[in-house]
Amino acid sequence: MRASAAGARFRSARRIPAAVTALVVLGAAGLLLYDLVAVKAHRPGMGWRRDLARHLERHAPADTAVIVGGAVLALLGALLLLIALTPGLRRVLTMRTPDPEAGVRAGLGRKDAAQVLRDRAMEVPGVRSVRVKVGRSRVGVRATSHFRELDDVRADLDEVLAAGIGELGLAHPPRPRVRVGR
Repeated sequence: MRASAAGARFRSARRIPAAVTALVVLGAAGLLLYDLVAVKAHRPGMGWRRDLARHLERHAPADTAVIVGGAVLALLGALLLLIALTPGLRRVLTMRTPDPEAGVRAGLGRKDAAQVLRDRAMEVPGVRSVRVKVGRSRVGVRATSHFRELDDVRADLDEVLAAGIGELGLAHPPRPRVRVGR
């Protein structure tokens, strides 16, 4: 994880994709450099280079094989860009820190936050079952009531969830979205 300002998202270091990409690029560059030096030393180029030159002489850019190969390479490049630009630790919610200058950061897993809020919601009278899903900006709560008025249960759930979300100590508290049914 990289150090950043307090309240910022946690980011994955992404060591494995970076290492694999670096090794592939290094291997390809080394192979091309070796072949280039061999040709400059008046030796024949490698067999794959001659085969590639013959293949490129026979195929135009409009051929199906060339288009499919280009599409695969474009998708691979887009995937690498997506991996590089998106944060990797999406399951961790950033918590508030009392002293942002100290450099200490805390995070809470989404499933853990959902479990805490679910336990709090189950304490509301009239609630038979609850499903809680915690996102970055919203907490989705689906409750089943069995003997109280739905509006009363919803009001109690709103109150309990607002207190529970506040007690989680998140840097960016999500908004609750409560649905109550029979």
